[in-house]
Amino acid sequence: MDNPWHLNLMAVIYIFAGIMHFIKPKMYLRIMPRYLPYHKQLVILSGLAEIILGIGLFFKETKNLACAGIIAMLAVFLLVHVYMLSSKKASAGIPKWILLLRLPLQFVLMYWAFSYMTLL
Repeated sequence: MDNPWHLNLMAVIYIFAGIMHFIKPKMYLRIMPRYLPYHKQLVILSGLAEIILGIGLFFKETKNLACAGIIAMLAVFLLVHVYMLSSKKASAGIPKWILLLRLPLQFVLMYWAFSYMTLL
């Protein structure tokens, strides 16, 4: 576990975000797009994914897979961010300008994960 501090920071951020799915599930249920089925199960699965992928960042053997998983997960989460822009209830009272800034932030986070991948 000889990672740079910023990789460890990313790991902790994803682990914390995943844990929050279990502490505040109603917050995540509120922002689930209506067209997706099984909201409760998806909140649980996405929380588990964030925790597992965050832990995977700590180990050299799983770092690349965790980074790829985070990139894929963030791409899927774009659905939620777009949905939050389309519905007052889903926006959870967050100002529209913040919701708009979150869209490009997803791509910054994807790049952050990509930057730690060692390509062959």
